[in-house]
Amino acid sequence: MGIVSGGATATTMSSSSPSVTTSTSVIETVNGAHQFKITGYNLSKGIGVGKYIASEMFTVGGYEWAIYFYPDGKSAEDNGGYVSLFIALASEGTDVRALFELTLMDQSGKERHKVHSHFGRALESGPYTLKYRGSMWGYKRFFKRTLLETSDYLKDDCLSVHCSVGVVKSQTEGPKVYSIEVPPSNISEHFGKLLESGKGTDVNFEVDGEIFPAHKLILAARSPVFRAQLFGPMKDKNTELVKVDDMDASVFKALLHFIYCDSLPGMQELTGSSSKWASTLMSQHLLAAGDRYGLERLRLLCEAKLCEDVAINTVANTLALAEQHHCFHLKAVCLKYVASPENLRAVMQTEGFEYLKVSCPSVLTELLEHVADIGKRSAFVRWNKNDAIHDGGDSNGRRVKPRI
Repeated sequence: MGIVSGGATATTMSSSSPSVTTSTSVIETVNGAHQFKITGYNLSKGIGVGKYIASEMFTVGGYEWAIYFYPDGKSAEDNGGYVSLFIALASEGTDVRALFELTLMDQSGKERHKVHSHFGRALESGPYTLKYRGSMWGYKRFFKRTLLETSDYLKDDCLSVHCSVGVVKSQTEGPKVYSIEVPPSNISEHFGKLLESGKGTDVNFEVDGEIFPAHKLILAARSPVFRAQLFGPMKDKNTELVKVDDMDASVFKALLHFIYCDSLPGMQELTGSSSKWASTLMSQHLLAAGDRYGLERLRLLCEAKLCEDVAINTVANTLALAEQHHCFHLKAVCLKYVASPENLRAVMQTEGFEYLKVSCPSVLTELLEHVADIGKRSAFVRWNKNDAIHDGGDSNGRRVKPRI
């Protein structure tokens, strides 16, 4: 009740408790596993360092994965003394966090399996992050070959590998009136089927003797080059049949798939080969195609793939490509690889190096600078090791009295 005093009214008000809401962040793993059997182990030996046998792709946590087994090892420095085993992200994804376990199964029935696990170390180091498609986790020195070939893991010329994957997922939960599970976007699947069906196409491309039907509006929406070519003021006179020069049909097919699906088919599907050389060659062509049609994401995907696949017989061509298409990170990786003393002489013997000298002579100057820098560092290390002043000590570091 108000109290009247001197013509003014004072009102007392009761205080109320502030409202409180809550939410919970839930972080968990979506787990899955795959069993990979490798028969004919002895026939796989000798395929070469860095060459692998891949499992079929399998899905865990919304991503596709594949197991890569290297019979002669992944790295040249091990001289084929170890087999290598890796798990790779085989679908599109960025910064995928996961836990892994690779197990070589003992086939004697004694249940003594060789396990390399990231699950057990997760509390200390956290999940492993795979940056993009093709990123790997595993071991270059998974098992020594001489021990493997006399062990119970190899039976009837067969190995059995078990792989466990735990993809880390997080979500924040608050009070809900209802709960509806929303499926992931499948728009790329629909556009991919549209491309395959050929329905409603209004433009054809002739590439290396093959005809590829497509939809002008989709091409224009995805590529500024196609937009100008098909709808711009300087558009081609004949936009019903467009001839594409200087490109293989397989590359253009992969380019169209990327435009419609925002992803690439597996390299083995694209090239018809499981060899690393074929994969690198296709990545080189697709990088050039991505740059040609203004598809920056495709260009970067190929640049990342080529950074991982640098090798003696392809690095010179890749370096020339990086220079021509302004791929600065890829160029730096190639220069560092070529300039190393253990690689330089071998690279100079390749046909690609001859092409590099003719097409990009300015790169040779940069290469010489890298070689010179490495030489200076090596000389500095040798000087510090062998020729530095010993503060009055002898060659063994003992103090000696100087002669007068």
